[in-house]
Amino acid sequence: MPRIAEDQPRIQDATQMKSITKLLPPLALVGALALVPVTATSMAAPDPTNYQELEKFMSVYERVKANYVEPVDDHTLIKGAIDGMLAALDPHSSYVEGADFDQLKTTTDGNYGGLGLTVSMEDGVVKVIAPTEDTPAYKAGIKSGDYITHINGEFLNGITLDQAVEKMKGAPGTPVKLTIVRPGRDKPFDVTIVRERIQLRPVKWEIKDGDIGYVNIDTFSGNVGEQVKSALLSIDKATGGHPTGYVIDLRSNPGGLLDQAVDVADDFLDSGEIVSQRGRTKDDIDRYYARPGDMAHGLPVIVLTDAGTASASEIVAGALQDHHRALIMGETSFGKGSVQTVVQTGPDAALRLTTARYYTPSGRSVQAGGITPDIEVPQLTDPDYKDRKFIREADLRKHLLAQKQVDNKLLESDDTPDPRFTAKAADLKKEGIKDFQLYYALNTLKRLAGPAPAAVAAGGSASKKSR
Repeated sequence: MPRIAEDQPRIQDATQMKSITKLLPPLALVGALALVPVTATSMAAPDPTNYQELEKFMSVYERVKANYVEPVDDHTLIKGAIDGMLAALDPHSSYVEGADFDQLKTTTDGNYGGLGLTVSMEDGVVKVIAPTEDTPAYKAGIKSGDYITHINGEFLNGITLDQAVEKMKGAPGTPVKLTIVRPGRDKPFDVTIVRERIQLRPVKWEIKDGDIGYVNIDTFSGNVGEQVKSALLSIDKATGGHPTGYVIDLRSNPGGLLDQAVDVADDFLDSGEIVSQRGRTKDDIDRYYARPGDMAHGLPVIVLTDAGTASASEIVAGALQDHHRALIMGETSFGKGSVQTVVQTGPDAALRLTTARYYTPSGRSVQAGGITPDIEVPQLTDPDYKDRKFIREADLRKHLLAQKQVDNKLLESDDTPDPRFTAKAADLKKEGIKDFQLYYALNTLKRLAGPAPAAVAAGGSASKKSR
């Protein structure tokens, strides 16, 4: 199992609960979420008035048990009741057991069998939030905003999101046929994808345009914080200590562990709050702060975001934006500002429950609103970008509301086309531009950069100790 996440809750009393951790998963990953065993959690004190409600439940339970048209076992009834109870709360609380529990545990390993999709469900339709880079779904051209209506010819009607995910899973090397409805296309089309053992490379880096450090973070699992530190040191070495600046790509990053998001944001900050998480009571507040040492040496930083940038990714973007440490560029993020606590309730069962909201350093909640980029840049190299409907937290049924709302009437509306973003995908392709948002970020960074910075010794005084 992976190491214990540092964002452990305060222990209130010991119970039979066996493990708990704080997660920032977005929706459902076709392959996994995450589970880290740690300490215990608290139970609500019994309320005598609740027994009247429990009597209603027992009355229905006994009637179903005795009179349903076919015999039904107790486990099926109780599991269905638990699922219904959690589904009434929000899209991210759930109870898993058996094979679903095994799936939950595999996320932090970054190794699982499947397609590499992040999906949600609304009104019985499976919607793609984002494909993970370098996975079968990504290579097959599945895009954010696609709708999956059939799997292997079976119409996905009346099934749960977990059931749909289970149908997409399978042994590596086996094919699965997805029927896709894509806004802007006249007809549905089929895509056959061969399942693979997904071995994620959560952090990748390279040097762009001679001296710009590019760091692509796909997820916040495992030791991503250490991998980002290693990437920044490698960029220093590759540029001879003279990087112009950095582009941090958080597009289609669905989130992950809170402590890893804090670690990554800390790499670019010298001081100040990174994020706070606030529970149901006024005094239930945990704050996380940066330590001295900016591993990017104060150089310009651009963070790329899109509708698939969710949860832990939004913590990083929000912290760097609030501290004016980075320019956020791209599209408004997903808008998941809630924290899930995963409690192992048995040898092969766990409860994932929303227990807090998180806030950026300035006190903003991104819940159902997302991080608005400083410079909005459409992905012009995607020929379908104008017609694609992006799915965000606010589109999910029973999503939590932000505790502070913005009055959009106060915002000026300007529908004038931006002359910078009128190019066609086909024209950009002829020019060799495959990723317009990244192309625009690199050009912006060159304009932001001043005179060549002094050489920085890799691993020097700007480096930080591991958490």
